[in-house]
Amino acid sequence: MVPLSQVHDPEVRELADEALRFLESHSWCGRVKSGELAFAIAGVVGIFKFSFEPARPDVDSLLWVVTGDLPPAYLVTDDAPDWQSALAGYVDEMRKWVAAARSGTSTAEVIPVNVSPTPEYADLLESRLAFLERGLISVPAESIEGDT
Repeated sequence: MVPLSQVHDPEVRELADEALRFLESHSWCGRVKSGELAFAIAGVVGIFKFSFEPARPDVDSLLWVVTGDLPPAYLVTDDAPDWQSALAGYVDEMRKWVAAARSGTSTAEVIPVNVSPTPEYADLLESRLAFLERGLISVPAESIEGDT
């Protein structure tokens, strides 16, 4: 993990800034204590871990945030000890949105996505999720070269 202060690639820095803005946009997020880059491919995807002061007692103080050329999302760290398991959790949750959007059912109970739940957007998102699964989740972490 790389502290955000040590991220030098401008495109990865942009992903980090997006992740921080996304986290801070939630009313339950208080002061961010620290952030770390777990993995990134510049301009494509960034997986970050943030520690913050929750604004409510029922909120975890440590979260993963995924950003990039896909909908941003946060995930708890309980079942995701590393960036690949966090990304796998992201893909699983986003696929619930894809299924709801394709079938025309409500997306109220699935992870929020910042576009209309249409079959067209579902197909676009699914193609990105398939790339993440094929290229980043189902291969050994040490075989993947990321950007910092």
